[in-house]
Amino acid sequence: MRLGVTPSVRAPVQPGRPAGTGGLRRRRRAGWKAAGPALAAASWPGLLYGHGGVGHEPLPFDALVSLFGMINWTFRVDIVLALALATGVYLTGWSRLRRQAEGAATLSGLALYLAGITALLAALVSPVDRLAAERLSMHMVQHILLLMVAPLGILLANPFAAMVWGLPAGVRERFAGLFRDGAPLRSALSALTFMPVAWTLYVVNLWAWHHPSLYQAALRHWWLHDFEHWLFFATAVFFWWPIVNAAPLFRPARPLGSRIVYLVAATLQNTLLGMAISLPERILYPLYGAVAGIEALSPIHDQALGGGIMWVSGHMYIIPILLLVARRLSAEDDAVNAASGSGDGGLALGPGRAAS
Repeated sequence: MRLGVTPSVRAPVQPGRPAGTGGLRRRRRAGWKAAGPALAAASWPGLLYGHGGVGHEPLPFDALVSLFGMINWTFRVDIVLALALATGVYLTGWSRLRRQAEGAATLSGLALYLAGITALLAALVSPVDRLAAERLSMHMVQHILLLMVAPLGILLANPFAAMVWGLPAGVRERFAGLFRDGAPLRSALSALTFMPVAWTLYVVNLWAWHHPSLYQAALRHWWLHDFEHWLFFATAVFFWWPIVNAAPLFRPARPLGSRIVYLVAATLQNTLLGMAISLPERILYPLYGAVAGIEALSPIHDQALGGGIMWVSGHMYIIPILLLVARRLSAEDDAVNAASGSGDGGLALGPGRAAS
């Protein structure tokens, strides 16, 4: 069952009802509104988890674009509260750092972090989540948001310092202590973000969840689908961490060449997965084939489109490669300029120096 916005139902006026009961009804309605979150949690999992195996009336593909804004959002109390908490802690810490030193909390970092959180909301709460239950192509869009857009945005924001400073003073030291040398959590994260380990976890997890048996099991069971989504996001964070080198640093930055090979290998496997989904002329995921009312896009064409989206999305790994190369070239230019300025035979003199 999915929880959407439903029209309010007014009880018919009963004959003989006293005229003064309007205020009482209004107070009761206010009480129900205040109890909304508690009722949603109490109705778990039917209302709390809106992306289960129970379907809803399918929508024609040719109307998806025009109806996207009219589709009810999936109301997930747990996701909304978790992302709201993460955003609140970050904004609090960002504001505190900004007051101390403007360079410690940049506007670009704020924008990147909020973009990452927005990508998570779009993937897990927006109509993308509802349509993913009917369209493999939309499911691939959801996966791209979880694997590439959200983790990259959050890591590029380098949010660790802001998250630490956003915590209450009594919690801040204990939280920071989890990442000190020798701490079990730091040791575990250091192992998980080691490039061969991170790459293997990311790729194996991605391919495993696209196996027809596991994929369809996730469509049938909301709890398994949730587990899939969070595994996607977690392994993607591990995958991108050694590329972005966000704080806390678990090891020195890897050479540019190894990072480029790492991303090229990820591009190749993503392309192969897209081909494996789009090229077969049979339906890999029969649950999508059982959806009725699809005229503009048949299940096999939707599967080809979904595989094509995954195929093309592999080229998104090229963007970090270009950024890494551009940053390296810029650093080399700066080094050359600095060397030419200090070793030019006295043509460029610093303050107080005289030519001999």
